[in-house]
Amino acid sequence: MQTLAVDIATTFVDDATALVTGLGRAVLKLAMAPIDRIANACDIAGVLTERRATFRMWRANRSHARREGRRFSLLGRLSPFRHLAHLT
Repeated sequence: MQTLAVDIATTFVDDATALVTGLGRAVLKLAMAPIDRIANACDIAGVLTERRATFRMWRANRSHARREGRRFSLLGRLSPFRHLAHLT
């Protein structure tokens, strides 16, 4: 049985991780906004919208595996190259 102190510490660490992740995503979104606008303006064939839809379906299917307790590093979540893993 966990003690109250361990439970509070775990909750604090989880909340701090979620806060840092959220702030990192907000900063990354702000920094990448001009590049996204240029990419959307240059996307004539609709390739980007198709990739986004495919990624959303892939992420929805993966959410079940993530609930089983596997955690990802903070650096991997904030990496601007995380969506290019299929190219390797």
